[in-house]
Amino acid sequence: MDYEYAPLRLPPNVDRVTAAVQLAIQAEYAGWELARVRLYRDGTRQVMLRRRRVNQPQPGLSY
Repeated sequence: MDYEYAPLRLPPNVDRVTAAVQLAIQAEYAGWELARVRLYRDGTRQVMLRRRRVNQPQPGLSY
């Protein structure tokens, strides 16, 4: 399978619940799924989202 990836960096002031809601919205409406999360010492999260590539245009990330 061929996937497209989208890196997303969440600042330290975004709490876990807010991050989960934001990612759930992306999953529901744009077809993204969580591939990896890294939590850094300063509280920053680096999230890698992925979705299958298809020939039809799909919505991008909304920030």
